[in-house]
Formats: sequence, C-alpha cells, structure tokens
Amino acid sequence: MGGGYSGGASGSNRTYGGYLSLHELLSLQRDAEGISNDEMHFIVTHQTFELWFKQVIRELKEIRDILATEHVPEAQIPKAVEHLGRVTEIFRLLANQWKVMETLTPQGFLAFRDELGSASGFESYQMREMEILLGLEHVGRVSDMDPLAHFRKLASRSEADAIALARLEATLEETTLVSSLTTWLSRTPIMGSFYGSEGDSEVVEAYVDAHLSAYSSIGEAASARMEAQGVDNIEAVKARFEAASQGARDFLKPDGDINRARAGLLFIESYRELPLLAWPRVLVDAVVELEESMVLFRTHHARMVERIIGRRVGTGGSSGVDYLDATTKYRIFGDLWGVRTILLKPELLPALQNGEMYGFAGEDAN
Repeated sequence: MGGGYSGGASGSNRTYGGYLSLHELLSLQRDAEGISNDEMHFIVTHQTFELWFKQVIRELKEIRDILATEHVPEAQIPKAVEHLGRVTEIFRLLANQWKVMETLTPQGFLAFRDELGSASGFESYQMREMEILLGLEHVGRVSDMDPLAHFRKLASRSEADAIALARLEATLEETTLVSSLTTWLSRTPIMGSFYGSEGDSEVVEAYVDAHLSAYSSIGEAASARMEAQGVDNIEAVKARFEAASQGARDFLKPDGDINRARAGLLFIESYRELPLLAWPRVLVDAVVELEESMVLFRTHHARMVERIIGRRVGTGGSSGVDYLDATTKYRIFGDLWGVRTILLKPELLPALQNGEMYGFAGEDAN
C-alpha cells in the first residue's frame, strides 16, 4: 500500500499514508505536467465525485439486496434506511461541492478547457452504473438514450474501457433497486390481508375502490362549492377534477387491474401512524429523500455549468446545459411521488380493518 506499510497481518505497523494509499492517490493529479491551480482544482473535484460514486454504488447494492429477499426481516429495514440516509448525505455533499467548482471563473476554465478534448462527464461509467442499478430505464432518459451506446464505442480503445463496459452490461442483468422496492411494497399487508392469501384480491380491491370513491367525492364537493360561488370557467374546473379522479384510477388500477405494489404504498402512506407500518413508511420517505437529493445534485450541476460556460456545446458534443437541465426531470421512483397526489385526510380514509394486527386497535378495527 505504497510506502507507508512495513508488514504485519494485524496492521500494527501500518501508517496513515499507507492505510489510505496516499502516495498513489496524491500522484494522480498530474502535477508533473505543470498544470495550473484552476486545472488542479477541476481534476481534484471530479476525482472526488468518482470516489463518492464508488461508495454510493456499494450502498445501493446493499439496499437492493436487502429488499430483494423473498421475506425481508423487519430488523433489516432499519439497516436499509441507514444505508439510504448515507447515500442521501453523500449527494447533499456533492451538490454543495458544485459550489467549490463555481469559484472557477469562465476565463479560468477556458484557459485549460481544450486540454479536456472530447472528454466529458457523460463518460462517467460509475454514474451510468448508479442509474442502471437504481432502475432508470431507456424510456426515462433524455431522447430515450441507450446508456451503453457510447461505452461500446470506447470499449475498442482500451482494456480499461472494455472492463467498464462489461461491468455496465453485468449491472443491466441485475435486479434494480426500484424493482426490489416494488416487489417489497407488493407484499404489504392491506386491511389485514396478506399477499397471495385466500381472498386477498377481493380485500385489496374493496380497499382501493373505497379510497377512489372518497377521492372522487372531494372533487365533486369542491366543484359544487365553486359553482355555488360563481367561479368562472366552472366546466373547465369540473374537467380538471374529473381528470384528477381518472388519474387516481389509472394509478391504482392500470388497465382496470389492481396494482398491488401501488395499493401497498398507498396503504403505508395512508395509515402511517400504525406501529407495524412505522419502519416501512420511514423507508419510503428515505427513498423519496434520496431521489430528491439526486435531483438537487443534478440541478446544482446544471446551474454551475451555465454560470461558467453559458450555453456552449459540451466538451463531448452534447447540448451542454440543455442536456443537464433535461436530466433534472428524471424520476426513477415515480410511484413514490405520484401516490402523494391521491392521499386523503385521515377522516376520509376507508375504515381500518383488523387494526390489531398492525399493533393498533382503533374504534373501527375488527
């Protein structure tokens, strides 16, 4: 481990520099080439991003593997939440790291920009690996982009690029975090009914229909109230409420069939005060918080680039800021955001059935 280690399996003779491989690490910034402080700053910042990306990938795999098991022990959910919290804090840190990049003036960057050639952050294979691991699909990307297309071209240039491509291709074959989360949500006990148990479909459908009925009644009551108040364009208002009700139906019953994962998510969010649902709703919140931190990371990136190079074409030939702005619209865990649109206030919720099973027996539990 580079100069600071003199042997010993216990590590007792290991130095700080040896343990961290500092001699190797600090030789990777190309000082010998006589680069400027500005270029050094640019290199260090982006190398730091990649080191954190490496950690994020490990954390995401740990979370994915916990949720992908057929029966997730309750004791494992806090562990998944812990890893989610770490990834969220990493992305918050990285979002703030763009502020350090903003100390680079436009002229300071232009002084060495040509040294980048066609190199682009678009070629960060770890960023692509994170997106694939999370579950970002082709259809969700800018222009339905194939995330591996560019890396297939690079693979012919060097062995290292070929290894990176192989790694990305392997990740494409793995279970994604969004898939494992969806499977976990689908097993949520709803109104005391377990997934796959006798009569489960009927119980879940009755619950979903009751929720949809209550949600529609909100729009109907609001429309009637506004019409009585003489609100202009009342027909347009009614159409909006009807579209909202139809959106709720499409969300919970796409193609007319119950989506049990979404129904489970709705149940967790609606009855989140129940003890048995405490950790599941914390987990759901943690995933939303993670994606929010990633959106903010991308947003800060776009604004930093715009501040330094304006609307120039990117070094790799991309549309630059326009491309980065488009990526801020990425939503991998869309259901977790979408369910918030159709939530009801507590007094309108369908009466809880078998409440004692969730560690809480309310007046309506039976």
